[in-house]
Amino acid sequence: MSTYVLPPATPVTLAVAGTSAVFPVNRVFCIGRNYAWSAGEPRPTEMPAWFMKPASAVVPAEGALPYPPETTEFCHEIELVVAIGTGGRDIDSALAEQHIWGYAAGLDLTRRNLQQQAKRAGGPWEPAKAFDHSAPCTPLVPASRHPRAGAIWLAVNGIERQRADIADLLWPVPELVAMLSRSVALRPGDLIYTGTPAGVAALQPGDHVTGGVAGIGDFSMTVTS
Repeated sequence: MSTYVLPPATPVTLAVAGTSAVFPVNRVFCIGRNYAWSAGEPRPTEMPAWFMKPASAVVPAEGALPYPPETTEFCHEIELVVAIGTGGRDIDSALAEQHIWGYAAGLDLTRRNLQQQAKRAGGPWEPAKAFDHSAPCTPLVPASRHPRAGAIWLAVNGIERQRADIADLLWPVPELVAMLSRSVALRPGDLIYTGTPAGVAALQPGDHVTGGVAGIGDFSMTVTS
């Protein structure tokens, strides 16, 4: 029998709302934008870009939110999070909801200055997106129903910055699941952060951040230095 040369990492898990159960996190897929950011913006004809964060970036959306190193512009992006319960490849969008275990509200946090550097250089986004604590998430709500509408919002120090409705997603959840499954085989435990509405802006140490998705979950965090 093989032995580990180092102790294996503790599995990353998310709480399940209202229970003592936990959901094991596998991989984290993030969809770029996916809401109209200006009036009259047409629905794109091509599927949105996506990138990944490590499972270790997922933390409970509560308490302290550490300001990350190597950044001068630490930005919030509120998102509906989809948790995959049944994996698969080339999933039909008409059947995609059968693969969803539950939903949550999450933050795709971004070191925007590093993202802009990457865009200018044509480099990867990992330094901007895949840092520690960059994917806070509320407890998961099991998918007894699949939300197709409901407010998504975020406020900083009591002042609202982002608000939309998940019905406004340019590419709805089933189509995102199908798109990803054409590129990689989805696995149980995968999370999909589905994109953020307009109003993305920077956070500063001491800021109090609240947000959520109606009927799914809400959070309250304070940025610490």
